[in-house]
Amino acid sequence: MSPRTIFLSKLIGLYCLIFAFSMLLHKEFTVLVITALAQNSPVMFVVAVFTLFAGLAMVLAHNLWRGGALTIVVTLIGWLTLLKAVLILFVPPNVDSRFLLAPLHSDGLYYVRLALTFLLGLYLTYSGFTASPKNRPGAS
Repeated sequence: MSPRTIFLSKLIGLYCLIFAFSMLLHKEFTVLVITALAQNSPVMFVVAVFTLFAGLAMVLAHNLWRGGALTIVVTLIGWLTLLKAVLILFVPPNVDSRFLLAPLHSDGLYYVRLALTFLLGLYLTYSGFTASPKNRPGAS
């Protein structure tokens, strides 16, 4: 397994786990902050710029579609991050905020999103910390 895949798996996995626990402990605050964020176009533009940077970095550094499930999941997350940034930049703000806010205001969808974030984080973190890097000739 590529050291880059392992690193990104740990990074994204731990991010997802921490965010999922925050969502679990602070539901009202999470909904309040994301609602305020989605309704503030200048702040969403800044979020889109940083998300674009992260998505481009992941796609350029890890565009691998072979090598097992973990490799493909990490690559897919990079592409989805890039797509999310492009959508935030080019979709009109009123459409963007409705799309972002709908899952948060439904209790069922909020907890589905929380569970998916937690499970993704668990998979990536476990896989990243248990994977062994591929030894390359001449690498130290």
